[in-house]
Amino acid sequence: MAMRLTSTAFEDGGAIPTRYTCEGADVSPPLGWEGLPEGTRSLVLIVDDPDAPDPAAPRMVWDHWLLYNLPPECGGLAEGVRPRDLPPGTLEGVNSWGRRGYGGPCPPIGRHRYFHILYALDGLLPDLGGPTKDQLMAAMEGKILAHTELVGTYAKDG
Repeated sequence: MAMRLTSTAFEDGGAIPTRYTCEGADVSPPLGWEGLPEGTRSLVLIVDDPDAPDPAAPRMVWDHWLLYNLPPECGGLAEGVRPRDLPPGTLEGVNSWGRRGYGGPCPPIGRHRYFHILYALDGLLPDLGGPTKDQLMAAMEGKILAHTELVGTYAKDG
């Protein structure tokens, strides 16, 4: 079985419910994974938006959530997981708002795509002290066994 990332809140390519956005409760969606490759020792989850600020003229990737050293055996994350409830050993990076934690979709214009990317690593990463996505990606270099993604879309009402 190939590595797979899923959510009970939305299907791949489907709309993300308002509950998980800045217009709703702004809580993280439930996520589950399966089919991790043999030798997986930790996971990295990155949620980003490559369509910022405008899908018609994207200029940047906006990072919404960065988690690393997730234990593969946890099998997923509950809806609205808080930092203190993350699986033991899980560390957080700093998103584009300059803070740790989940920040839901909040596009200024148009319908954006939100990539939930899960990486399987062959080891643990050191404590990087709240890395940015670029720092996290550099630390992962040469350790990635596989990756998969789940894409959701969102546009603000009105």
